[in-house]
Amino acid sequence: MSTLQVRDVRPETTEVLKRRAASRGVSLSEYLRAELDRLAAVPSRSEVLARIAARSTPELTPAIDELARARAERSGE
Repeated sequence: MSTLQVRDVRPETTEVLKRRAASRGVSLSEYLRAELDRLAAVPSRSEVLARIAARSTPELTPAIDELARARAERSGE
């Protein structure tokens, strides 16, 4: 486990987070740990785009070739 320290958090933000933690019956640390885990589990836009770019594109037969193949099958060639 590692330790994070966040500086310069606005008092209003801290109060909201403390209330949310209390409403769930957990400490502020537990609440923030769960929120950070949830945040880290969702890929960023750039991560999604990188995964898409890394995919290989399937090789597709040109439609004209598929049409000729289908016609040949129908005519018994």
